[in-house]
Amino acid sequence: MVANLARVWSARLIEPIARFLGSLGLSPNAVTILGFFLTVAVAGVLATGRLLLAGLLLTVTLAFDAVDGTLARISGQTTRFGAFLDSTLDRWAEVAMFVAIVWLYVDTDNDLGVILAVLALSMSLLVSYTRARAEGIGLECKEGILTRFERMVILIIGLVVGQLIWALAIIAALAGITAVQRILVTWQGAKATK
Repeated sequence: MVANLARVWSARLIEPIARFLGSLGLSPNAVTILGFFLTVAVAGVLATGRLLLAGLLLTVTLAFDAVDGTLARISGQTTRFGAFLDSTLDRWAEVAMFVAIVWLYVDTDNDLGVILAVLALSMSLLVSYTRARAEGIGLECKEGILTRFERMVILIIGLVVGQLIWALAIIAALAGITAVQRILVTWQGAKATK
């Protein structure tokens, strides 16, 4: 997955930032919460129609998103609740971004934009939901072509180059495919563990 490659490539940049935030006394959970509020602020910028600025700021928050896990790992503060909080606030942040896009397109009477934003949000949540339900029955399910990281990268590109409609269409289609992939992987895993 692209997300795994990005984590490896960005480790040299992320780890010093994580160490610095740790030296300020911030816990991994505090960094998670801070990252969430930063993303909500970016959603506010996006809702006003400043797409390029929102795309650039979202790049910063996406990089920031990797810091909490790195801080938890290097400080020995990894917890199950921390993983839960990170995952949950990631979903909330994603909802905030797509709601901002819906707001923007409702305000500009762009029906296609509204429909694509709702589809992209729905399919994105299904990707996360299928993984969570698979884990709920004891199966790991990280497979799929479009994780949150890839979704955010596509969204950032769409914002920066002024092609948000295309970005939403790509996210909706590929996230839907990913959700189906995860259903199939879970089905195969469930059959194998009977």
